[in-house]
Amino acid sequence: MPNLPFSYSIRRSTRTKNVRLVVTFNKVEVVAPLQVSESRILRFVQSKQDWVLAALAKMALKNQATEIPPLIFTDGVVIPYQGYNYPLSMQTTNLKRIKITFDKQFIAHIPQTLSAEEQPNALKNALIVWLKKQAKQQVEEIIKQHSPRYGLLPRSLTIKRQKSRWGSCGIHDDIHINWLLMSAPPSVLEYVVVHELCHLKVRNHSSDFWNLVAQHLPDYQQQRQWLKKHGAILMRNWQ
Repeated sequence: MPNLPFSYSIRRSTRTKNVRLVVTFNKVEVVAPLQVSESRILRFVQSKQDWVLAALAKMALKNQATEIPPLIFTDGVVIPYQGYNYPLSMQTTNLKRIKITFDKQFIAHIPQTLSAEEQPNALKNALIVWLKKQAKQQVEEIIKQHSPRYGLLPRSLTIKRQKSRWGSCGIHDDIHINWLLMSAPPSVLEYVVVHELCHLKVRNHSSDFWNLVAQHLPDYQQQRQWLKKHGAILMRNWQ
């Protein structure tokens, strides 16, 4: 295609009134009404070039993430935590339940009665419980730090896994934060919490909303971009 760093196909449709773009992995398709000329379509695509390139890059990252296998919870596995990777060491114990401790590495104290077949799943569940507890403590501290400035006080806080969101704010001012953010740098967790706190005051993503976020975190765009780049891999790790 002239003056374009990617190719595209055209699909004519009697059901569409405007020219639109559909971007999937390694493919760009233009859906256009029957009467629209190819020269007009080209001008439209050229005007959307930056958006297309960004969309293709995002698709490539998602595809890369799906090629990364989920973590296998055995001795020596590397666990992502607060932006760094730490090894997991398994130690046999007389305790009845798995106990997780952390000191520059994860240490899993494994009951002698737990069979080798049971260990990976039980270890994964114990790590999730530990990470949720850490997430709750850290999120509460972030809320305590940022809430007083504009009275952004949530009714309740829930730490849970969300399939497609890092956080959410309910209509009754209940905030939900994804515990998978414990794999990200602390500044990224702080950004998500502040994002949801700001929704207590501004329920949309208007300029007023982003201005409020910026008043709390002037560099929030860096954390937002980190999530866009690495978020799919974080989701994949714990499947």
